[in-house]
Amino acid sequence: MRKNPIVAVDVMGGDHSPAHEISGAIMAARKWQIPIVLVGQAESVAKELANHDIKGLDIRVEHASEVVGMHDSASDAVRKKKDSSVRVAFNLVKQGTADAVVSTGNSGATMASGMFVLKRIPGIDRPAIVTVVPNLKDQTLVLDVGGNVDCKPPHLVQFALMGSVYASQMLDKSEPRVGLLSNGAEESKGNELTREANQGLKGTSLNYIGYIEGRDIFNGRADVVVCDGFVGNVVLKVSEGLAEAIGVMLREAFSSSLLTKIGYLLAKPALKTFRKKVDYAEYGGAPLLGIQGTAMICHGSSNPKAIMNAIKLAHDSETHQVSQKLAERLKEMRAENCNETDSSVVA
Repeated sequence: MRKNPIVAVDVMGGDHSPAHEISGAIMAARKWQIPIVLVGQAESVAKELANHDIKGLDIRVEHASEVVGMHDSASDAVRKKKDSSVRVAFNLVKQGTADAVVSTGNSGATMASGMFVLKRIPGIDRPAIVTVVPNLKDQTLVLDVGGNVDCKPPHLVQFALMGSVYASQMLDKSEPRVGLLSNGAEESKGNELTREANQGLKGTSLNYIGYIEGRDIFNGRADVVVCDGFVGNVVLKVSEGLAEAIGVMLREAFSSSLLTKIGYLLAKPALKTFRKKVDYAEYGGAPLLGIQGTAMICHGSSNPKAIMNAIKLAHDSETHQVSQKLAERLKEMRAENCNETDSSVVA
């Protein structure tokens, strides 16, 4: 691995492409000296780059003739658009000319391209998309948040393993507490999926604390929260919507009278800290765990700051060799002679 990993940025797939992606990439290259490859239609990329001063920055362009749209199916994107920007970005990693991928494009296509080009880590059936949310203490990882809407119990056990490794490597959690999201903390709660996954998780060497409820995501009871992609995506969108709604409510409340406006001035530093804590742009992208490489999936509407932070996160994940550490942990779990249910999970 290179001392300074190179990040390939798919600049064509987002709502504001390629302007926001290129701006964010330039910010990351300038702030942290991260080498960048901008992957997209060369003419469009060159036109946008002309608006920036990139002198002294390690930035180059890789042409890709096709673009995967938000409404393209993941399978069609992989089979029919072989020269798409996201596919070319992953090919660069496979070829060794880049080390990580960041994309604001179609998340299903990004996930499918990552699996097709880089392949899954042995022992992982389905990669998962991870998000970081703030809690009352620090941060909580939630996975899967949209990659797999229909899951089987072994998949949730695999998500728990991947989340635990990521939390230990990237959030400095020595023994991450893993909780399984359910509709109650009692053993009798849950559905068939969660009940079977609960039994499987009990048989692992993870620091599994059992069922948790939705409110526990934000109170810091667990470091890693596991659920299927359908539930996880709902959790993610509700969290984002709630943060936005609270911001609007606060602005309206503070502008309602002269007295509240004065109160706003006094509370401004605290509100700034709160806004930073709940701003998705501060967290950048969502790691795609389970492929043999590093990839970050961003919101299609990501602003340059979010893309900048996603690039930094991809760079740091590759520096910490998260994918390699996950593969090593899977080997360790095999050696621990798990019971039959668990061994099928990591086989």
